[in-house]
Amino acid sequence: MAEGAKVFKKTSPNSKLSIYLGKRDFVDHVSSVESVDGICLIDPEYLKDRKVYVTLTCAFRYGRDDLDVIGLTFRKDIYVLTTQIFPPVPDQAPKTLTPLQDKLMKKLGENAYPFTFEIATNLPCSVTLQPGPDDVGKACGVDFEVKGFCAENLEEKIHKRNSVRLIIRKIQYAPVEMGPAPKAETTRQFMMSDKPLHLEASLDKEVYYHGDPINVTVNINNTTNKIVKKIKISVEQITDVVLYSLDKYMKTVCTEEINENVPANSTFSKTYSVTPTLSANREKRGLALDGKLKHEDTNLASTTVLRPGMDKEVLGILVSYKVKVNLVVSRGGILGDLTSSDVGVELPVILMHPKPADVRRTSSLRNLLAKNSRGRKMRKMRRRRLTKRKANLLLPACTDSQRSHAPWFGT
Repeated sequence: MAEGAKVFKKTSPNSKLSIYLGKRDFVDHVSSVESVDGICLIDPEYLKDRKVYVTLTCAFRYGRDDLDVIGLTFRKDIYVLTTQIFPPVPDQAPKTLTPLQDKLMKKLGENAYPFTFEIATNLPCSVTLQPGPDDVGKACGVDFEVKGFCAENLEEKIHKRNSVRLIIRKIQYAPVEMGPAPKAETTRQFMMSDKPLHLEASLDKEVYYHGDPINVTVNINNTTNKIVKKIKISVEQITDVVLYSLDKYMKTVCTEEINENVPANSTFSKTYSVTPTLSANREKRGLALDGKLKHEDTNLASTTVLRPGMDKEVLGILVSYKVKVNLVVSRGGILGDLTSSDVGVELPVILMHPKPADVRRTSSLRNLLAKNSRGRKMRKMRRRRLTKRKANLLLPACTDSQRSHAPWFGT
């Protein structure tokens, strides 16, 4: 293997079966998904007449583990692929080996068998629904699992001691080509006012990365006799759970209230920044998060990018976001506050991770700039030393006492 290459290994409790994967994150490019390829190392003496299978499962967990004991199973397998790797079946063996598989097989020996799975493009990405503070057991959501086990046939019960499971993730990155920046506007006519109030809100781009501030520009043309007392900006996460029925959940992940007074017959324009983060929403039960691996932290779920014409019935969880801008409008005075009304617009926004190549390129650029900056400082210091030496050579020779009374003299 190439120097520095990382390999993930998981072994069964009885140490007779091991699975090797080159990575645990597999990218969904919308039109295609990266293949899951790996190696299964077996102990043939332990197997006897049994066979070894490897499965790839996409499952939707929508209930608690502790309810399984009363006969209720809140887990649905959305997608299952199975391959028999031992004894090898010619039709199920990979037609070509990846460089990682080839090198692992050479290193692990004759008891290493390759497997490859093609993930369907209409499957959901890995998503976890945040549990509440008092919830126990595995969190609800969509996960992907590679499992190896030995059995006489597929109908036989799988025992934990001779099986191995490895959780993987199906993820999406932000598209390279971005659409136009979202923009929305509305006009509201009030009673007892001849002219309307016009609200326009816009974002500076369509796609934002996790942790980046979302810039919202608010333009108000208030030609009414009313006063805009407050501006509310919020970011909402919309989670569509598509299984037996369509359930939709909305949760506010970021909100800002600004006390801005826009008097009657005046205009107003300003840009605000809001940043939705998971750290500010740790206590919200049912919030959609990116699927996480064990001992790893995660973030708010990324927006689900769908291919045109994709069958939504197969998908488990769809995630989207919108920015809401609301104006609190009143007549002024005490009675005016009691009869205030809202004027608002909504803007769709995409929240995703950048492609790793873009991150590496940005990091490399930073390192290069830092290196160039350090190089400039070193060159400047060398020039100063050289100038100092030349000055010393041009000065007349003097005694030690003269040198001690000449503070300008270079040492």
